[in-house]
Amino acid sequence: MRSLEYFHNLRLLPGAWVVIRVDGRSFSKFTEPRFDKPFDLKFHQMMALTAEALLQELQGIYAYTESDEISLLCAPNWDFCDRSLEKIVSISAGIASATFTQACQHIVHFDSRVWLGANKSQVIDYFRWRQADATRCALNGWCYWTLRKAGKSIGQATAMLEGKSVAFKNELLFQHGINFNELPSWQRRGIGLYFEEYEKEGYNPILHQAIVVKRRRIKCDRDLPMKEAYGEFISQILDSESSS
Repeated sequence: MRSLEYFHNLRLLPGAWVVIRVDGRSFSKFTEPRFDKPFDLKFHQMMALTAEALLQELQGIYAYTESDEISLLCAPNWDFCDRSLEKIVSISAGIASATFTQACQHIVHFDSRVWLGANKSQVIDYFRWRQADATRCALNGWCYWTLRKAGKSIGQATAMLEGKSVAFKNELLFQHGINFNELPSWQRRGIGLYFEEYEKEGYNPILHQAIVVKRRRIKCDRDLPMKEAYGEFISQILDSESSS
């Protein structure tokens, strides 16, 4: 029977950067009757909470979330569960599903996949790709739901946007009093979570004096840079991990 567990011994390549990406399963149907469209602050906060849980539980170094997906970056020497692919995808999906379910009090499911990067350049390209997707989806979402709220049907709204340029979509929103570039950056760019050092006052009972110690905490960055500047931001995180 053990020999029929064909993928049991499958391990992630040693020395590769690892990104675990979890996505909400059938979240379009789940979110429409429960949350504001196209973006809902409460939903966003629950996704940030889920990303934080993954960052902590799986010992990652950076988590990026937009819409209903989360990408968790792990270092090349990351050895969680001996880099077992089966365990990594099942545990990460389980953590995300349990955390979000507890936060919203409604059963939801996430699926999980793994991306491997051979070098820092590929990692930077990966996160720039996901942020570009976030911007594209945000623009499409705002246009679609603006049309729906203006009385258009699902088919009409979809047909009006099909094949249209970014300029057309920005103009459509502007005609409805919405400047896409002035929307909250977490909607247009997604958010990042990472560890930062901070100083905390303590007390030395032996010397009977106050001391300052360094601790780590998770920072939730809701104002990420874009494009090349975002690539530089990711590069700094990777360099910081390499030097630690």
